Amino acid sequence: MPRKSVFAPLASAGDGPYSQAIVSNGFVFVSGQGPLEAGTGRIVGDTIEEQADLTLRNIELILEAAGTSMDEVVQVNVFLADMGLFGRFNEVYKRYFQAPMPARTCVEAGLDHILVEIDAIASLPNPNE
Repeated sequence: MPRKSVFAPLASAGDGPYSQAIVSNGFVFVSGQGPLEAGTGRIVGDTIEEQADLTLRNIELILEAAGTSMDEVVQVNVFLADMGLFGRFNEVYKRYFQAPMPARTCVEAGLDHILVEIDAIASLPNPNE
């Protein structure tokens, strides 16, 4: 099955040479998402809570466009501008995922004027459809 690009019009499209996500071999690989407004690419939110919520919502919209959901996420990589935000970030994160929680990595990274960036891998519930 050849890989295919996913586009969710209500999620931020970003501005680089990449797809929002790629579907391949029964999985959806979501590119790094941030707290960017769809259409304008404007950074939304001043707090980690606001930015994490929009970032995770962008991922949710992309997964839905691919035919899957947050319940099918198996791996998440989180990049925080400051690990001091970790606890507050987790409070938002827990609203989007349920047990069993996805495997996850969380690191501090130099981000471009945002507090959080997240990428994810999800399985497709019916990969042969």
